[in-house]
Amino acid sequence: MPFRIALSGLDAASTDLRVTGHNIANSATNGFKESRAEFADIYANSLQDVSSTAAGRGVKVTRVAQQFSQGSLDFTANNLDMSINGEGFFILQDSTGNFSYTRAGAFGSDREGYVVNHANERLQVFSPIDATGTRFTTGATVDLTLPTLSGTPQASTNIAVAVNLGAAESVPIIPWPSGTTDTTDPGYTLLADPTYESNVTTEMYNHATSTTIYDSLGNPHRATLYYRKSVSTGEWQNYTYIDGTLARGDGANGFSTLQFVPSGALDTTAGSVDAQGRFTLDDWIPVNGANPVSLTFNYLNTSQYGSDFAVNDLTQDGYTAGRLSGIDVDNTGVVFARFTNGQATALGKVALAKFNNPQGLRQLGDTSWAQTFNGGDLQMGEPGTSSLGLIQSGALENSNVDIAKQLVNLITAQRNFQANAQVITTADTITQTIINIR
Repeated sequence: MPFRIALSGLDAASTDLRVTGHNIANSATNGFKESRAEFADIYANSLQDVSSTAAGRGVKVTRVAQQFSQGSLDFTANNLDMSINGEGFFILQDSTGNFSYTRAGAFGSDREGYVVNHANERLQVFSPIDATGTRFTTGATVDLTLPTLSGTPQASTNIAVAVNLGAAESVPIIPWPSGTTDTTDPGYTLLADPTYESNVTTEMYNHATSTTIYDSLGNPHRATLYYRKSVSTGEWQNYTYIDGTLARGDGANGFSTLQFVPSGALDTTAGSVDAQGRFTLDDWIPVNGANPVSLTFNYLNTSQYGSDFAVNDLTQDGYTAGRLSGIDVDNTGVVFARFTNGQATALGKVALAKFNNPQGLRQLGDTSWAQTFNGGDLQMGEPGTSSLGLIQSGALENSNVDIAKQLVNLITAQRNFQANAQVITTADTITQTIINIR
């Protein structure tokens, strides 16, 4: 009987050595979770056995339990490398449609643009409902795909303008040479130095500001806004030139008017603006074959105060075509494609999974697991919800193996193995002694 007990001890110690060795071997494996061999004693069940006389029957391995504690982070230069600070798992799908789950977030892209791990399994995300990255589907997941084409251009349609037009500004005048000049009607002369309100030229305005706008082909155009104070109280004339040519507005002379109330705010009941402080130039046709463009100017925040001219806001919503310049992932798992035109488009939101009993998952190798009955139901959601954890882009989770602890376990398992081997040697000696009795 001692021989069999010692054999069970050898088997248990051998399992402990294998588990410890496996932990040590994977101490540098990203996303690896260490395991622990757990044991229980063995007793024979018999009606004759009582607690005061029962001698055990050895030891058995009850299970090898993985420990899903958080590993430290190792930062990288690849934005597609991701780690999870929480209980979640990345969701992967292979070419046959089977799903697996991992903590190893070393991802890259294949030749088709799919984001994959080293085993060519595709990372799963929730699809974006809009390109801004604020809303996503919450049901089925899809493969994360990087764009292979350039970002498409968008024509400018809205321009927000907030300037202060100085209330103390004077009306521009056009000086003529002194003396008299002939008129078309002989017998009449015109004073050579009159002061009068004239159509704007580049030399005759109070202030100007410019911005770049884009047509439907993504071509840039220079839009210059000239402001000229009118002889009418509280009124300014606005001239919009695009590429040096006047873009005629709703005024008969090719200009729009801005009227201000005595408090200095824009009067939305007068001038060329509507109740929201907007007016539209709807007849600009680019000369390069692009579609006609209607430009809506929003002057609601424009003022006429006693301070100097100032441009507080001048923004527009168009942009040219762009090339993919990089990928960003925020801590909520939203993956953005960045383009050279300054735009960013949401490609998806990383889907995370968790289980009630992660120790019940089946190990597949490649630091991934499969769902099992013992693992419990799959709970899938967005990062930052339900203890799934947040995403850290440009970082990988290191193995949670503590080398010092594992070396101590290794020595302990070795001593246990040697001690059980000594039990066998002792039992063999006793057996030989019994055999040699005459």
